[in-house]
Amino acid sequence: MWIQELREVCERNFNDRSEGQLGVEKIRTKWREAHSDGEVADSLLDGLERRSFLLIDAEDSGWGLLLDNEEFWKVGWGSQMEE
Repeated sequence: MWIQELREVCERNFNDRSEGQLGVEKIRTKWREAHSDGEVADSLLDGLERRSFLLIDAEDSGWGLLLDNEEFWKVGWGSQMEE
């Protein structure tokens, strides 16, 4: 659910990176609160945080590349198990 919501926020702002990054910051606050309330597992939080870090730091060209990368949006992306 959270990964899909993150992706939707980004896709709505595909052509406006700065607005998309603000959206990522807003949703990031929500999933951190949900984690504090025990509603988001540590492993999910880690994956969301890894994605948000890259999205927030992305330049214009990198933003589009991340949004178009289907692997980036898959559950488990970037986890220790994949390395």
